[in-house]
Amino acid sequence: MTYKILLVEDELKMQNIIKDYFEVKGCNLVCANNGLQALEVLSLQEFDLILLDVMMPKLDGFSLCKKVRRDSEVPIIFLTAKTDEEDKLYGYELGADDYVTKPFSLAVLFAKSTALINRTAGRVVSEKLQAGGITIYPERKEIKIDDNYINLPNLEYKILLFFIRNEKRIVTREQLLNQVWDHAFDGSDRVVDSHVKKLRKAIKPYDSYIKTIVKTGYKFEVNHEK
Repeated sequence: MTYKILLVEDELKMQNIIKDYFEVKGCNLVCANNGLQALEVLSLQEFDLILLDVMMPKLDGFSLCKKVRRDSEVPIIFLTAKTDEEDKLYGYELGADDYVTKPFSLAVLFAKSTALINRTAGRVVSEKLQAGGITIYPERKEIKIDDNYINLPNLEYKILLFFIRNEKRIVTREQLLNQVWDHAFDGSDRVVDSHVKKLRKAIKPYDSYIKTIVKTGYKFEVNHEK
């Protein structure tokens, strides 16, 4: 099977080395020189995997990952010279699937790439997220409360999706702002409370799943009681 992979890397020498190796292995590798160029490519094509450099001009890898994760579950592997644990944790928080630290073995990178593609194959089209009486079909952006479909505004939908994917974890308002809002937000993080209030109203009788954590944020947890 031929895998279609997007490589986002600003170092042309590294880009060519990876491209040559993967294409010898039978992959179709498309290259982008920076994050903005990658967004243009992603608007026109779909990929089985994104190999994403962290440090790039115009739009860095972290910012690109955040944008991609708003609409796609395509697997993402970060290519980075950064070794700090905090940087890696931040990448995972944004939705990255794996990290490969430079310098790396091309054989290892290829093995990680194909293993991740095979492991996640079909997850987008078949994914169904179930939390008590709430069901989300992310590929279709459909939500069911028990047996009834409901419509949610885009922000409330994204908040609910993030809550369910982070069930039983405490989520701060800052995390929600970083994950859900389309652009950098410089106002009060209390705007999150307003949208969570609307979400609670929309998902009744399961509004109690969203628990307020005083001075911190929220925790989504199924309590099996209406």
